[in-house]
Amino acid sequence: MARSERSPRGATIVDVAARAGVSPMTVSRVINGRTGVGAETRVLVEEAIRALSYTPNPAARSLASATELRIGVIYSNAGAAFMSDFLTGVFEEASARGAHLVLLKGDNGRPPSSVALEELAASNISGFLLAPPLGEAPDVLRILRDAGCAMAAVGAYQSPETICVRVNDRAASYQMTRLLLDLGHRRIGFILGNPDQAASAERMAGFYAAVRETGGVDVQVVQGDFTYMSGLAAGEQLLGSPNPPTAIFASNDDMAAAVISVAHRRHLDVPNELTVAGFDDTTAAVTLWPPLTTVRQPVRELAAEALSLLIAEIRARGSKSNVPRERILSHQIIERQSTGEVNPSSSSSSPS
Repeated sequence: MARSERSPRGATIVDVAARAGVSPMTVSRVINGRTGVGAETRVLVEEAIRALSYTPNPAARSLASATELRIGVIYSNAGAAFMSDFLTGVFEEASARGAHLVLLKGDNGRPPSSVALEELAASNISGFLLAPPLGEAPDVLRILRDAGCAMAAVGAYQSPETICVRVNDRAASYQMTRLLLDLGHRRIGFILGNPDQAASAERMAGFYAAVRETGGVDVQVVQGDFTYMSGLAAGEQLLGSPNPPTAIFASNDDMAAAVISVAHRRHLDVPNELTVAGFDDTTAAVTLWPPLTTVRQPVRELAAEALSLLIAEIRARGSKSNVPRERILSHQIIERQSTGEVNPSSSSSSPS
């Protein structure tokens, strides 16, 4: 009777390596599509995989490649809804790519310390993925650049040393403002994002571009910093003004959610007495009442694409391959129950 090619426990990467006459590391390179394996050797490994009906284990693939591809993920605002989607996209892409992630978080919204960054950069890290706003933090970029590390950033704008993946913030903000104007709103509040991020200025520019097209618009602009707490302060300032807006557009969902909370405290009906819109379409947009009208920027896809391009950059070093330095993904306006046509009574008088 013929003996089965597969053991009862299932073939392992060691079994494949033994059959092909190569090292387990070579098998790992073939499985993960990496370079450095000759054509004949690759054929031998692929034949061994088929003969043994070997199925790579995702966790094993990650561990096998950890010493080859280690990505430092740096972030500073773990509490934001944005970060939940960002990290989900990173984890999913890293699993598919067999990359090992090393996370480094700054405290209280600040970047990690220079010492922490320098130590991580010196620990055999292949490259760094930066969450907003760290892709535009000069000290962070300087340390990583001086260490010769490949870098990719989400939500940042093009720089010579960093791969940047984002949406068209100006166009997205313009379209959302246009929606509010088309609903009849002529008293509109706008909450700015973090002043240290280029995306904040771009979103403000899109807002004003739409407003300038329409006459007779009363604009109230308040500074925020993308945090829920700043949204609370901005919401109180706008809704406590002598002639409060009938619509408020916040530069992200966290601040928009805070505005809705302020409106509820003031017994304002959203959207019958106050329209609210946000930006991001994170989980916060659908876990509050009413669900938020917002700009959907595909945060998970942005993070995954940035990691994918970073890995391509790392593997292309020393070759003639050209990896794109900037990638702009599509956004979408998502209309939910937090926006409505202007109420004639609120458009002519202040809410009580």
